[in-house]
Amino acid sequence: MRSNGTSTPLALITGVSRGLGAAMARGFAARGYRIAGCARPSSHLDAVAAKLGAGALIHPVDVADDEAVAAFATEVLATCGAPDLLINAAAIINPPAPLWEIPAEEVSALFDINVKGSIHLIRHFVPAMIERGSGVIVNFSSGWGRSTSPEVAPYCASKWAIEGLTRAFADELPRGLAAVAFNPGIIDTEMLRRCFGDSASAYPDAGEWAEAAVPFLAALGPSDNGKALTCPGH
Repeated sequence: MRSNGTSTPLALITGVSRGLGAAMARGFAARGYRIAGCARPSSHLDAVAAKLGAGALIHPVDVADDEAVAAFATEVLATCGAPDLLINAAAIINPPAPLWEIPAEEVSALFDINVKGSIHLIRHFVPAMIERGSGVIVNFSSGWGRSTSPEVAPYCASKWAIEGLTRAFADELPRGLAAVAFNPGIIDTEMLRRCFGDSASAYPDAGEWAEAAVPFLAALGPSDNGKALTCPGH
């Protein structure tokens, strides 16, 4: 996939400071992609940027902040052009609890990142992808976006929203582009450990997962538009 006007394809990844986002950034970089990425400010983000090197464009951006996303998009588009892959991976999960015990502010923060964050990225990057006539948007869903579990109702609701949003958004895209909802499977990450505790170690870690996920995502194209996909092996 090399369509951003240069010989080097561009993968733009949110939630790039740790977990699946960081693993994808390393994986795509190893495949010859230039990386643009963002996450909320943290020392993890600095470490990821250092490992990716000077060619990567990594910024501290809260995807829930539409103005911050707009500023980030202005810089990326001016510096790198439109992304070939836009991967909306940033997400949080609520502390496990019955729905009636979860504070309103926690629910709002979760939806601001998990749902509205993806919409902000789409709003500010996809017009340039449409103008160029190519590109794939990957909105991270979850097994809990296609099923349910107790004590994570807000997270389930946010991922069910991503599934519906992606299908409707896919119907709006012109030929040459694709939007997919992507269930990464069960991976040993900090998020999973909040729900599964130490038993999360029974599942592959982010690095192992990326070995299958990155080539799978890199191979996506216009014929995949509107699909609900799951990472191979998960």
